[in-house]
Amino acid sequence: MTGQLAFVESPVQLLNVLEWAHTQGPGGRAAPATGDPADADAADALTVVVLSPTDPMSRGQLRRMAQLARDQGLTVHWQEARGGRGALVRTLRELAGPLRAAERVIIGDPFSRYVQLLLTLFSPRHLTVVDDGTATMEFAAQLGRGERLVRWHRKGSLGPRELLLAPVTTLARQRLAPAGNRTVEIFTSLPVEAPPGVTVTENAYAWTRDTFGPPLLTGGADLVGTSLVETGVVDAGHYARVVDELARAHGATRYFAHRREGVEKLHRIAVDTGLQVVRPDLPLELIARRGPIGRTVVSFPSTVVHTLPLALAGTGVKVAVVEIAPEWLRATASPRAQGFLAGVAGTAAHEVDRLTTRVTHHTDRLEFG
Repeated sequence: MTGQLAFVESPVQLLNVLEWAHTQGPGGRAAPATGDPADADAADALTVVVLSPTDPMSRGQLRRMAQLARDQGLTVHWQEARGGRGALVRTLRELAGPLRAAERVIIGDPFSRYVQLLLTLFSPRHLTVVDDGTATMEFAAQLGRGERLVRWHRKGSLGPRELLLAPVTTLARQRLAPAGNRTVEIFTSLPVEAPPGVTVTENAYAWTRDTFGPPLLTGGADLVGTSLVETGVVDAGHYARVVDELARAHGATRYFAHRREGVEKLHRIAVDTGLQVVRPDLPLELIARRGPIGRTVVSFPSTVVHTLPLALAGTGVKVAVVEIAPEWLRATASPRAQGFLAGVAGTAAHEVDRLTTRVTHHTDRLEFG
């Protein structure tokens, strides 16, 4: 075997690569880190290549996750894949050798244009897709139906950029499907139906539980933010109003911000609600497991309503999900948005409370039931 190569672009992807490696035992571990991607051809080695994003919050969390991965014995190579003119060509040149040598390739985001481009240049014998949020559910569904890969919050029509990249996306989708001697695995904590020929392996967050905690529990509740406003799905005014009402209803004191949430939005939340806005320096699963964390964690529909019950198993923390009402959605939201978000909330673990909202017209306030 000539080695294993993982491409990650977000902190959660890197966390789930660590979880995957943990399930493999010693064979999933790499030799001491050298920082050189050429080491990917070492027998049984797992090298993680960070295709660094540009936003500061993601970069900061990835830096800390990269150090955690090195502490676990993995080789981590930081690649400035978006670092200005010539970055793409330089990245492809530096990764060509490791790509050809890798027996298994692990990716965190099959919708990533960067990863799709890399997939057009090679055809790995074994491919593993780890979670990058709820997109895994949509990927599995689209792969099973034979559809083109489109993120759930995008509108169906193709723009000029999508038309230009359509041949890349089409070929990448073929490389993401099992064929001939190529095996495909989805390593996930989410409820997905295995597409034909694809193996689905459960991610139970065993590494997270073995490494951190159990946490100290605080009184009251913590709220988990979402980037649904930033992605153009949820109306900003509705979102701010619901956060305020959730804080009042549950006695929340902290708001854990999503790394993509805007500064002005978070400032408004802090001023209007009195919540302490926390910018986590690691994925929330690790933050919660290390503690302190509220006895109740309230989240909008997102991956954490599936992952936190696993990471916090046995701690006594209760997780609740707020269902998204149709009137919260912007007129420009994708037609698939409501159904997809309802599916995320509806398929959460059975121990997760589901909070529905209704407007009390005589007071013009929201109530949760």
